[in-house]
Amino acid sequence: MGVTARVLAVDAGNSKTDVAVVADNGSVLATARAGGFRPPVVGIREAVDTVADAVGRAFAAAGVDSVNHVSACLANADLPVEEEQLAAALHARAWGTTVEVRNDTFAILRAGVEEPRGVAVVCGAGINCVGMRPDGRVARFPALGRISGDWGGGWGLSEEALWHGARAEDGRGAPTALARTLPAHFGLDSMYALIEALHLEHIEHARRHELTPVLFATATDGDPVARALVDRLADEVTAMSVVALTRLDLLDEETPVLLGGGVLAARHPQLDDRIRELLAERAPKAVPSVVTARPVLGSALLGLDHEGAPALAHARVREFYERV
Repeated sequence: MGVTARVLAVDAGNSKTDVAVVADNGSVLATARAGGFRPPVVGIREAVDTVADAVGRAFAAAGVDSVNHVSACLANADLPVEEEQLAAALHARAWGTTVEVRNDTFAILRAGVEEPRGVAVVCGAGINCVGMRPDGRVARFPALGRISGDWGGGWGLSEEALWHGARAEDGRGAPTALARTLPAHFGLDSMYALIEALHLEHIEHARRHELTPVLFATATDGDPVARALVDRLADEVTAMSVVALTRLDLLDEETPVLLGGGVLAARHPQLDDRIRELLAERAPKAVPSVVTARPVLGSALLGLDHEGAPALAHARVREFYERV
């Protein structure tokens, strides 16, 4: 029988899964990485199998076979009922005595703050926002796309860019350089050619996300339509932040607002500046910053929070991830 460590931290996103085995004192005993976590595509069992691959390797490297607590921040855990289902699936693997599952946005938030207090907006493939207070109160959104009122994220931005580019080329919409820059990214000479290639899957569906950086580059070059889309995203990020701050009664207190995910972490000047301008107007005491730490750090800190670990343990695990 191996020794029992304190926390198994899991951050499972759509593209990758990171795990860490953390001791009582905050020392990281082992880490491992596996593929993406996509239960809507492959089912819960197979998705958890992906996590199990990383956990098995991390446990072996750490010389342990279980932990006190599993702290898992998972993509696609958007509703409380989904968190419960996924927690049950993880508990069945017997990795730890207790299991807590949260949406992966909570990992970004906790990684960026010294205590579990603040708001985080994540804009990667999609867009989401969560907030938390040390007393356990949280603010969150369903974040299920347009049916839950969302706008933005890399996929949403690419679709908006395509929509405007198509309408500009055929005359239904305002002129925009997107009609040229989007097809040019794939070596094509017209929106019609790009539409055909996407529809017939000559260009893989997954490659649409490549158009988001093209949108930002076109905005940087001064195109009014592209710039308007970037400004709209800034407004969405701000709106989510303000609502979360309001729900948690933090609007009138100095509070961190963390920005994460590929789109926000890229620090596009127009987007970054506009978010800060809007927050200054609508939530003057908000303190925005971009989180670049690995989200699994947030999962580990949440696990140590659950276990009542001392501040030194929190500092030690943070120091580990700031070095790597």
